[in-house]
Amino acid sequence: MSLQITELTKTYKNGVKALDNINLEIGKGMFGLLGPNGAGKSSLMRTIATLQQPDAGAIRFRDIDVLQDKMSLRKVLGYLPQEFGVYPNISAEELLNYFAQLKGITGKTDRKKMIQEVLEITNLYDVRDKSVSGYSGGMKQRFGIAQLLLNRPQLIIVDEPTAGLDPAERQRFLNVLREIGTDNTVIFSTHIVDDVRELCHELAILNGGRLLYRGTAQQGQDMLAGKIWTKTIDRVDFDAESKRYNVISSNYNPDNSLNIRLYHDVKPDDSVRDAKPVLEDVYFVNLKQEALHV
Repeated sequence: MSLQITELTKTYKNGVKALDNINLEIGKGMFGLLGPNGAGKSSLMRTIATLQQPDAGAIRFRDIDVLQDKMSLRKVLGYLPQEFGVYPNISAEELLNYFAQLKGITGKTDRKKMIQEVLEITNLYDVRDKSVSGYSGGMKQRFGIAQLLLNRPQLIIVDEPTAGLDPAERQRFLNVLREIGTDNTVIFSTHIVDDVRELCHELAILNGGRLLYRGTAQQGQDMLAGKIWTKTIDRVDFDAESKRYNVISSNYNPDNSLNIRLYHDVKPDDSVRDAKPVLEDVYFVNLKQEALHV
């Protein structure tokens, strides 16, 4: 495997246990790290990216001992945090040229070739002369990908990259990630199940700093076969139905009735219908089971 995380633990000074004995192996391709806000995803991303030190544990990327040799990891790392900072009022091309020099690409011809390549990959070549500060949210995120590609990274980390993007910008951004995900190890951290479903073959579910699930979406769905049920109810009956069934999620119908999805090992009664498991069910069942064991 490309990335090996072993018994990683981190507790902050306020007593919050952000990482609780995380063991995880991640290979080449797009890997989804799924969990609600506050699950520990950003703490894990920052630790892998050498931006904070864990209390215990080890991280290896290929032949690099990440915690002991941070500079070697940083040379092959591309990192896009949740907040990418404030942009000066200069063009994308000029800003990428500046970043390329910071990353040690000294030859002017090499820089020009690399900048053109990353602008084309991220579909920003036609707006390369525009100021990044005037870009839309989706364009800024794609610029973030462009700058991290300058050093041809082998490990790429993107943290909650689609939050706040409109549907069209989100789709363009996901398309860029698909393109770069084939030859690299890409960790895609998000709380949006749709992003993982569309992009990632393998995933892990994290909450409360603990790893709840690791596998493919299909494996998780197969584990729930014959255990997911659905029922349509009146909205006013939700509290009563929640006491009667193990409700994992719900959504409104146009007539304001509710579809509830239930998790039971066997059919609870004849008023429910069987349902084909989907990735949301895997996510919500794991979160609910974890909450019951806390």
